[in-house]
Amino acid sequence: MKSTDLRPGMAILLDGNMFVITHYTHVTPGNLRAFVQIKIKNLESGVIIEKRLRSGEEVEPIELDRRPMEYLFSSGGTHTFMDSENYEQHELSDDLVGELMVYVKPNTQVVVLWANGKPISIELPNVVELKVTDTTPGIKNATATNQLKEAVCETGLKTRVPPFINIGEMIRISTVDGSYNSRA
Repeated sequence: MKSTDLRPGMAILLDGNMFVITHYTHVTPGNLRAFVQIKIKNLESGVIIEKRLRSGEEVEPIELDRRPMEYLFSSGGTHTFMDSENYEQHELSDDLVGELMVYVKPNTQVVVLWANGKPISIELPNVVELKVTDTTPGIKNATATNQLKEAVCETGLKTRVPPFINIGEMIRISTVDGSYNSRA
């Protein structure tokens, strides 16, 4: 698999160790060669490192067990998910899924990734719909096209939205970089 085809939540084999990708950025700096910057988490030790790969570099993917599960609730530093097939409940720690939970609201279906009989991460859809709970009021007759304002969504995610978005509106957010896509 090419490095440009990687996505957060995928598992790869590097230097004989299994890693799960937690963050992915494709960088194309001016007249230099493009590269891929990834944050990866070692599945055995839990250590998170950053790695830079050449654009188009071959990486060996690992097949993981993917189970559809429903997110129920969070308590303390754990998040409870229910298996959609056998209704078993599993608790995932903040260490495994903490930074991804800002995209997940209760009763949302996600795919939990399993390796060697243990949950290791969750796989999110490319876009999620969240409700805006806090933002500044829109300015009437504001015509600047690149103007964005800060907004807080129901899960605690902070993002930048256009000035016409108001409190209570549903918006579509990209799970790749946390940016505003459109109204829902």
